[in-house]
Amino acid sequence: MPDPSTLLLFAVASLALLAIPGPAVIYVVTRSLDQGRAAGIVSMLGVETGTFAYALAAAAGLTGVIAASATAFTVVRYAGAAYLLYLGARKLLEREEAQEVVVGSGRSRLFLRGMLVQLLNPKIAIFFVAFLPQFVHSSRGPIGVQILVLGTLFTLLAVLSDGAYAVLAGAVGGWIRTGQRARGWLTKLSGGVYIGLGLTAALSGGGHSRPSSG
Repeated sequence: MPDPSTLLLFAVASLALLAIPGPAVIYVVTRSLDQGRAAGIVSMLGVETGTFAYALAAAAGLTGVIAASATAFTVVRYAGAAYLLYLGARKLLEREEAQEVVVGSGRSRLFLRGMLVQLLNPKIAIFFVAFLPQFVHSSRGPIGVQILVLGTLFTLLAVLSDGAYAVLAGAVGGWIRTGQRARGWLTKLSGGVYIGLGLTAALSGGGHSRPSSG
């Protein structure tokens, strides 16, 4: 198990990284602005489920496969980009009356989409390969257990950080969504953001050694 000083240092460093918005944060914020706080929180929970899945994979040594294989990294990168482009195109073509209601199956769709956005974000794998191992010490016990503890801590911190973004964006979106034209504008804006994220992911080069919290 990591010692308390290592956990504290890791928590501080993780919060510093989480404070910098990445694609997942922008996705959550966009959901909150467009569909309200509840949609943002459900999307955030999906995203962080994806984060924890990567933590489990890192503990099992699987994220190293993605990080070390240029082909695997490229496949995940383009799959993530294609999914974001799909979400953006769907949002831009969506009719006003077809807006999702965040109840029942709508919540399930938001959760699954958030999870997919994070699972198809290869930079999360790089984060767990390049950043997290700096806080792992063989003298403190099994490596896999230490990675799982740190990955769980990071996921919990991400829930707090991204949850705050969702709540704040939901409040701002509530002020903006005062009329039909404003709602339509937010829908088009969110579609444009998804497409922008997808293009950025697709065009970001092969240099994938830089850690990112997503």
